[in-house]
Amino acid sequence: MPHSRSTAGSVAGSLARAPAAAAGRGAVARTGLGALLALAMAAPAAAETVYVSNEKDNTISVIDAAKLEVVNTIKVGRRPRGITLSGDGKSLYVCVGDDNRIDVIDLQSQQVVDRLPSGPDPELFVLHPEGRLLYVANEDDNMVSVVDTQAKRIVTEIQVGVEPEGMGISPDGKVLVNTSETTNMAHFIDTASNEITDNVLVDSRPRVARFTPDGRHVWVSAEIGGTVSVIDVATRQITKKIEFEVRGLRREAIQPVDVRFTKDGKRAFVALGPANRVAEIDPATLEVKKYHLVGQRVWNLALSGDETRLYTTNGVSNDVSVIDLEKDRVIKSLGVGGAPWGVIVKS
Repeated sequence: MPHSRSTAGSVAGSLARAPAAAAGRGAVARTGLGALLALAMAAPAAAETVYVSNEKDNTISVIDAAKLEVVNTIKVGRRPRGITLSGDGKSLYVCVGDDNRIDVIDLQSQQVVDRLPSGPDPELFVLHPEGRLLYVANEDDNMVSVVDTQAKRIVTEIQVGVEPEGMGISPDGKVLVNTSETTNMAHFIDTASNEITDNVLVDSRPRVARFTPDGRHVWVSAEIGGTVSVIDVATRQITKKIEFEVRGLRREAIQPVDVRFTKDGKRAFVALGPANRVAEIDPATLEVKKYHLVGQRVWNLALSGDETRLYTTNGVSNDVSVIDLEKDRVIKSLGVGGAPWGVIVKS
């Protein structure tokens, strides 16, 4: 960062202008300078930015992750929910459900500069690893739209179950999984043919589908069923249903929604909705290790680039909880817009 370089440079200049000291004192000075230079070099090249979609305010909150402050608010279409980065990281795609489209935000100017088509009421989407095709779940017409982000058009539509929502794609981009809330299924789609190859019945109201980093399993959260189904991608069989129990809460208050993994696949996190908790799960044993208390009605999650922080959107308390994963505690709650929903981090 420029600030870090100027700090190290000013220290070095001050030491250079200082009169010569005794050898022992000079060694200490050199040690101190080395420590400062090392600290400057260890600083991140650029601060991270967190983007949050506010469903009721029709805005995107922009959070400076270094300061943990909201630094800007971007106006978008009506009812923004799903949010993701473009393949080159220069743009932000936002599902604006009540306007039946995808807004495109230029991250340099922080303004909406374009719109992409979708079906009616887009809620969640996922970008193909190659960065061109966007797969959009359209809740009102039981279709997944395949949008070419460069040509700015829908290239095909895939009929799925009733009220499609969750969208997950395998690391190699060959398998797409859509969840349908009313049909209670995870639909496996071959991205080469755009055809459904399998339907897996899961628990009631499936929300999110997320592949493990190795691509061997996909986890599907069931909001009303209160479980996360772990599906073997090769066999298309459920190998485990993860259940949750929080002392003092009724079972129906525990409603799993978003799922996130660290890049090495050794830690997993599940947002539990009105339980106001995030469950941490050991993917090796599929057992819950702990619960993190966050704001009210936690919806979605995002990890920082170095995976030392987890950001949560809390739709009822209108804030973002910042969990320090090394200290295992919330270090700050940030007020954002009305009904924060989606969240993503740009490094």
